[in-house]
Amino acid sequence: MAIKMRVLYESGKKGMAQIATAIKEKYELPVNAVDNQIPPAYSCDRERIVIIAISAKNDVSDAIRRFCGEFKKERAANVAVLVDGNQAVVDKLSEVISSAGTNLVGTKLISLGGFGPFGGAASEELKAEILAWIEELVANCK
Repeated sequence: MAIKMRVLYESGKKGMAQIATAIKEKYELPVNAVDNQIPPAYSCDRERIVIIAISAKNDVSDAIRRFCGEFKKERAANVAVLVDGNQAVVDKLSEVISSAGTNLVGTKLISLGGFGPFGGAASEELKAEILAWIEELVANCK
């Protein structure tokens, strides 16, 4: 059964693109359901679940914070956060999303390592772990 899902990511690391592609393939999402910029080229509209995936060392950019602060139930019923960084970034995004009025269904902290496009590939084990996490989120959101 298909679910209306979006994957939005912003990272210079190739691992985040690999993860977004793996989610797209597993759930057979249309090409415009995955966007590598936040805010996305096409706005969210009545999405069942939106996955926000970013690489951030200590803080989120103002553009990402403002975008996440606009999540209302009309845009996304459920939002999950995947962060390549530290717990402070997860906590900040969680607070912003919850305050906006949508349902924060999960957070996950990962470490892709490396620097920019020259590092940070996602291992098969990490992709499998994230796909299992997403599968659990999707099952809980149906």
